[in-house]
Amino acid sequence: MKVFVAGATGAIGRPLVRMLVADGHEVVGMTRTAAKAHALREVGAEPVVCDALDARTVADAIARAQPQALIHQLTAIPARLDPRRIVRDFALTDRLRTEGTRILLDAARAAGVQRILAQSIAFIYEPGPPGTVHVESDRLHTRPPKQFARTVSAAIELERQVREAGGQVLRYGYFYGPGSSISRTGAIGTDVARRRLPVVGGGTGVWSLIHVDDAACATVAALAREATGAYNIVDDAPAPVAEWVPGLAAALGAPRPLRVPAWLARPLAGSYGVMTMTRAQGASNSLAKRELGWQPRYPSWREGFARGLG
Repeated sequence: MKVFVAGATGAIGRPLVRMLVADGHEVVGMTRTAAKAHALREVGAEPVVCDALDARTVADAIARAQPQALIHQLTAIPARLDPRRIVRDFALTDRLRTEGTRILLDAARAAGVQRILAQSIAFIYEPGPPGTVHVESDRLHTRPPKQFARTVSAAIELERQVREAGGQVLRYGYFYGPGSSISRTGAIGTDVARRRLPVVGGGTGVWSLIHVDDAACATVAALAREATGAYNIVDDAPAPVAEWVPGLAAALGAPRPLRVPAWLARPLAGSYGVMTMTRAQGASNSLAKRELGWQPRYPSWREGFARGLG
């Protein structure tokens, strides 16, 4: 199968392209900069340098490629996020999830693309009672925090467009591993190593994590299925911040993180940062494992932190 990967050089894009090529697919990888094209050639993909918000060049690229499948992995998240400036830092990614999705789908429709998969996120569910682990049928956020509202709306709009086009939505958890912020050289990893990322409040916010290779593997598995709808792509072990942040520190050989009360953290982390540390909720991967025939190589972030941080 010929596969067009939009966003082919991001944290998940790189392992995804590598796995698709190894699986026998012909891959065209779209990237924003010519500097990254060489990396795609090295793993056997045909690179296309393209501005994802330029409808004409995207349409031309997909028309020339004539792929059977489109995988939408477009994001533009800064290497280091400022939780107090989340609206600013997600501005381009939010456009890619709304305008960019529409541009890709229009081009795919014109080129007769048969299969469409797109990246969404597994942390946009409407909060439930404490301890809730969300499944795909749960309601998405209707009253998100103000700082996160546009990003939630953009992800929901992406999902609407893709599902109306008969495509699959993959709701990834928080990435860790090479090329992501939760790695030895990523922003969160380096902050934890320097003891600059404390556990806020009780650290009761629950995160569902996923290694970038496991996310890529799930995407390849989804490509082989005809199912539509949404799937949570997360590991088996949703974890409170009070567990996974010290676990990351231990894997990095760093001192145990500090703890600070929420009121003290709010001026530095903003309301969104405090919310993710204290009130976030996890997601279940049962549907993806059952319907996609997928099993994560790292069932828990504990094994992944120990062996796969990069």
